[in-house]
Amino acid sequence: MGRLVEMVVESVRVHMLSSRHVVILKDVERERYLPIWIGPWEASSIAMRLQGLTAERPLTHDLFVAALAGLGVRIDRIVISELADETYHARLYLEHEGKVVELDARPSDCVALAVRTAARILVADEVLEQAALGTDPDDAEDATAEVAGEPGRARRSVERDYRREVPLESLGEAVVDERLEMFRDFINSLDQEPGSSDSGGRRPG
Repeated sequence: MGRLVEMVVESVRVHMLSSRHVVILKDVERERYLPIWIGPWEASSIAMRLQGLTAERPLTHDLFVAALAGLGVRIDRIVISELADETYHARLYLEHEGKVVELDARPSDCVALAVRTAARILVADEVLEQAALGTDPDDAEDATAEVAGEPGRARRSVERDYRREVPLESLGEAVVDERLEMFRDFINSLDQEPGSSDSGGRRPG
């Protein structure tokens, strides 16, 4: 693995043409963006944290973070390390009493954990060279996409057709229509004013 580039989560979006979910990572030092297809549950988990929403009961990522904390384990960093056969691969680095353990993981799970723990999000430079976009996705003139990171707004999707050109998180991952409807309901809930009775403690679906 070569040089690693630090990224932040720019937004989670629903692409209207395909009803698929995309997390957009942004280079912290330059205008460079990395879009990654993710599943609806993972998208919901990331978006909830970005909005500061809390589920009534711990979601899987919340439970995992709490379990690690109880065991004295810290998430040091996540690394999106490879893009092979149109599929992203990621590594999760855990630290316990000075020992670092490296685990294979999906990028979406890694990002969901990172936004909960302020862990660094790193991407291999060779991955960015293969798949990064050099312009803000807002500047495209394609179909609009809802933005989970900013209530009440819609943004333009990336100029390229996501269905053809954005690499998948994993091969053979099916999209279930019922889950998409649940996520749409969740996105719609983000348009409510802060402090409304329905905005806090609501689970996606």
